[in-house]
Amino acid sequence: MNMVLSEDAEKLAKYLMIADIPRSVAYTLVYIRDKDEVTSVEIERETGLRQPEVSIAMQWLRRKGWITKRNMKKEGKGRPIHGYRLSKSFSEILDEIIQDLSKKINDINYNIEQLKNYRK
Repeated sequence: MNMVLSEDAEKLAKYLMIADIPRSVAYTLVYIRDKDEVTSVEIERETGLRQPEVSIAMQWLRRKGWITKRNMKKEGKGRPIHGYRLSKSFSEILDEIIQDLSKKINDINYNIEQLKNYRK
């Protein structure tokens, strides 16, 4: 995979993956965070992800409500082109991820406490 992302962007993608964000989603999110609108072809080119990976990442991001998709005009035949943009700020998305992680930590801590009740 030939990433064109900066070292800082790579670090951010790694932290997102540790936070249970799928790899293709993490790289896509990091790439589009500072962009107005992007196409899947741009994401493929700039992140080194393959077309099916970008497609799956976009579906995942749309289900979360983090991106919107817009049909763009296309010359000639072939696949239609879509423009994608964040539907909320990257900070708001990070807040949601942090909130999800905090809930997981609380759930794990609760489970640990429950398991302790079964010690002999």
